[in-house]
Amino acid sequence: MEITDFKSIARNYETIFFDAFGVLKNHQGLLPGIENTFAYLKENDIDYYILTNDASRGPKELAQGYQDAGLMDITKSKVISSGMLAREYLKMKVKSGTVAYLGTKESAHYIETVGLKTISIADLDMDEADDVSVLVFLDDEGFDWNHHINKTVNLLRRHNIPTIVSNTDRYYPVNRKEVAVAVGGIADMVENIVRKTFIRFGKPDAQMFIYAHQHTISRGATTDKNKILMVGDTLSTDILGGNKFGLDTVLVLTGNTLAERAESRIRSTGIIPTFVCESAIID
Repeated sequence: MEITDFKSIARNYETIFFDAFGVLKNHQGLLPGIENTFAYLKENDIDYYILTNDASRGPKELAQGYQDAGLMDITKSKVISSGMLAREYLKMKVKSGTVAYLGTKESAHYIETVGLKTISIADLDMDEADDVSVLVFLDDEGFDWNHHINKTVNLLRRHNIPTIVSNTDRYYPVNRKEVAVAVGGIADMVENIVRKTFIRFGKPDAQMFIYAHQHTISRGATTDKNKILMVGDTLSTDILGGNKFGLDTVLVLTGNTLAERAESRIRSTGIIPTFVCESAIID
């Protein structure tokens, strides 16, 4: 497995899509030195967007997190989240009733911005749940894992309502060696228990990349897929999704894919990135 310097790759593209967790940051904050990458992109007029399955907050709030850490050029227009696709679905498909959600109050932003009534699973009275018209998995925080996941299971057993998963990630990196369960992993477990098929948004689905491509084109980015690079840390979401959409891809070894297991994982999955880099950090 050949390891390539990220700088030598980045300079050949006009637009770069970055995954967030494991590429730019982890649970502890921004990866040290990642600010140098964005300085280089700005100096060389290379456009970029954050393409993330994180639906825990809205684009403005997600962007603010980067700005608070010193990356001032990452504004809300630079953030493309799977939660934005879930919001569009709710806007088109849900006309009445209450939207129940699993997640934080902040993650309900995607629902509330389209004028829908919301209620957290934590606040839902199961004896008064007839008005719930849809359930949305938004975030892995904001609820009691034991009590409220059990409540979610029983809500779906009692009521035949559509269920949306706004983040397909099963886990996310906490540091170089550890991961934590993400809301996509919780949704997988609940789906298996209730034996229903959920509606999912996020990488690796083509819809996520189509949405991102259209969004960037509307802001003046290149239409040529050969000039767009997808950078991620997870073979089954970032790399598979980018490959399927026809983009060149970079697997970085700072997140979900451990360096010592990367080659065997690529061989066993058959998901082959165009390049492999230690990180997306440009010195």
